[in-house]
Amino acid sequence: MLLLEEIHAFGHENIRATHHSTLEVTTENYLTKKGDCIIGIRANKSAFSLSSDTKDFLKHNLSTLRVVVEVGEESDSFICHGSDKLSFLSETSIVFRKSKYVDGRTVGVLCSKAASDIDRRIVAKLRNPSCKLVVKFFKI
Repeated sequence: MLLLEEIHAFGHENIRATHHSTLEVTTENYLTKKGDCIIGIRANKSAFSLSSDTKDFLKHNLSTLRVVVEVGEESDSFICHGSDKLSFLSETSIVFRKSKYVDGRTVGVLCSKAASDIDRRIVAKLRNPSCKLVVKFFKI
């Protein structure tokens, strides 16, 4: 597997990760309890700021990505796919979706996991604002 992208973010006391169809990382520095798909805030990248190599790869319907979520020694991963409909316009969010729905925040569709599927040990750690989250994109 080839590493395409690495994103760094932080936890927050309001992280719930209970959404059943999406998973999000945001550059915003706050989180309300309504943000139940968010697993990390204060991310160093958004959909817009992903590398051109990552965007070019994900703009193909047949592209497959393994996303690895790491918090300390704990990790979880899932598979998602690209789409020729991706626009990468959001300057604040990166969203993975189990569905085929695409908007400016979407970077992966037909994902094998959403926020609610992430290992609960990771989610528990992410409720600590000083917890560091790393999200890696691997080309398959």
